[in-house]
Amino acid sequence: MKRFAELSVAELHEIYRVRVAVFVVEQRCAYQEVDDADRRCWHVFLHDEDGIAAYCRVVDPGVTFPEVSIGRVLATRRRQGLGTRIVREGLRVAQERAHADVVHIEAQTYARGLYEQLGFTQISDEFLEDGIPHIGMIWRAQ
Repeated sequence: MKRFAELSVAELHEIYRVRVAVFVVEQRCAYQEVDDADRRCWHVFLHDEDGIAAYCRVVDPGVTFPEVSIGRVLATRRRQGLGTRIVREGLRVAQERAHADVVHIEAQTYARGLYEQLGFTQISDEFLEDGIPHIGMIWRAQ
């Protein structure tokens, strides 16, 4: 986990490479994947022998939502628990580094179950974000 200014050029390249591979290429969604929020985040990633295996960013309050948020959640391999691990790590960073007791996300609807298992609750109707169904969700510290 690192702030933007702490990332090496190689780490930043790898983060952008995997994010574009998943969110632009795999999901066939042309949008501005690299944005200014990257400068105001904790970048959280898990490595394996092939590079980044899972990633999310923990966004400072006031950038996307009034609360701390987690976004750009990805796992390079599915059905191996990496998504759960990276969201748990993102929540830990949100609490320890950003002092969050509430985390707001916009989850792709198909991933609702993952987030519900981690304590998130749905707070919005389904909506389209870049052509993909999403829902708003909130997590509250116990």
